Amino acid sequence: MTTHLRTPDAKPETGIPVTILTGFLGAGKTTLLNHILGNQDGLKVAVLVNEFGEIGIDNDLIVTTSDIMVELSNGCICCSINGELVEAMDRLLAQPQRLDYVIVETTGLADPLPVAMTFLSSELRDECRLDSIITLVDAENFSLDLLTGDVGRRQIVYGDIVLLNKTDLVSEERLKQVEHSLLNIKPDARILPCRRGNVPLGLLLSVGLFDSDRWLQPEEEDSQPGHDSHHSGDHHHHHDHHDHHGHHGHHHHHPSDGDEAGAIEGFTSLSFRSDQPLDLRSFQNFLDNQLPQTVFRAKGILWFRESERRHLFHLAGKRFSIDDDDWPAAKSRSNRLVLIGRDLDHATLRQQLAVCCVGARGVWASPEIP
Repeated sequence: MTTHLRTPDAKPETGIPVTILTGFLGAGKTTLLNHILGNQDGLKVAVLVNEFGEIGIDNDLIVTTSDIMVELSNGCICCSINGELVEAMDRLLAQPQRLDYVIVETTGLADPLPVAMTFLSSELRDECRLDSIITLVDAENFSLDLLTGDVGRRQIVYGDIVLLNKTDLVSEERLKQVEHSLLNIKPDARILPCRRGNVPLGLLLSVGLFDSDRWLQPEEEDSQPGHDSHHSGDHHHHHDHHDHHGHHGHHHHHPSDGDEAGAIEGFTSLSFRSDQPLDLRSFQNFLDNQLPQTVFRAKGILWFRESERRHLFHLAGKRFSIDDDDWPAAKSRSNRLVLIGRDLDHATLRQQLAVCCVGARGVWASPEIP
């Protein structure tokens, strides 16, 4: 069933409505974003994006690009945040055509509240209104172990809507367990189960659910219950093929991209590039036998010597997919891969990936701070 955004005339308040998409690594934020953009019915929608450890992979979804602004294939404007949300919004608002909607997609390791507060405490409040915070949760990979830090828990606590995604990958019992854990964290959570982020847009956008008064008191965030200890979740090193996409539409624009020298709650990212193709068997061996269990998210554009096609790689938790399409005519072939996890041995991973390359060593960039 095709659903559409409400027209601007249906907005209950003045100002351009803003929706913040948040959720842990691999929860499916970009899948939801693509669903929204695919059904936006010709409205002028802007997307602001940010990511932890990006090397420009998501630019392959984009038709035209500049240093600060890109245009998505459906005509929507996309702007990288790079930590400067107000400046990014100013660029979007300066566009000749008035925007009908703004969607801010945060990194999977970001606390959404500072983003929300930016719209309430800056000059943006005169031109925009914060409509809601939507938090995606991966039903298959959800684990309270990953919420030991504040960020993962805050993503749930601050969500006006919690989309429990990937319900088709779990049993009814598992689904009830995850819902129980979410309600322990946030007793009044508005939970919407879904598959691949497929939710009628009328339930997500122009809903007017964000209540600024609720979060302006700092002590509120510590008053939420939710320290139950079950659901640690096993993390056996077992990766299954599945056609679920969960990659994130974020991109930094740096002179050289590479490993993050800093870390967010213990997570680091490794960025790998090579201008030589991968050997398929070698890469399969890397996934099956060498990829650490502590890699929670990975995505890449891959070039295999056995194929003339471009391959899109996504990994979230214990599941990965490799799908193929055509190489863009204007782009030279290369491999670009990002791994995000905890306690990663970057030197060993680089060497293992380099061994997968045919006839040359892999090439990686110097470290940088996000």
